[in-house]
Amino acid sequence: MTTDMNYPTDQVDQPTVSYVAPATDQRIEQFRDEINDLELKTPADDNERNLMYGGIGLMGFAIVVILAGYWGASGSAIVGEQMPYLLSGGMLGLALMIAGAALFVRYSLSRYLRFWLVRDIYEQRTQTDRVVESMNNVEVLLRAATRPRSK
Repeated sequence: MTTDMNYPTDQVDQPTVSYVAPATDQRIEQFRDEINDLELKTPADDNERNLMYGGIGLMGFAIVVILAGYWGASGSAIVGEQMPYLLSGGMLGLALMIAGAALFVRYSLSRYLRFWLVRDIYEQRTQTDRVVESMNNVEVLLRAATRPRSK
């Protein structure tokens, strides 16, 4: 026992902890190899992009159809003469608008969700590496703490 500023203290050998740096490059290569082993077809990005632009085009065309129906119906004050314009311009335009919006949302979300899924997998791998590294450090500390001490 030694005294330091009149306080008795026990000098205990501090266990040495060997820090193992994560092999991120190796894990990234392993991740790429595992993805390649899945033998998945690369998604046809051009086709999805074309369908997304087709949805935008359908919504634009729907606006033109609705405006054409309004223009045709506005020339008559008789409701019976306005009905064909309402049906052809209004209802068809509304159907085209819904179809275009569905195409746009479906294909724009698929691109986003694909990116999100790959990013989530990458983050989970990184988190798993951190947990394994921490567990290895705890194991080293426990081994050092439970080893027999010389007297």
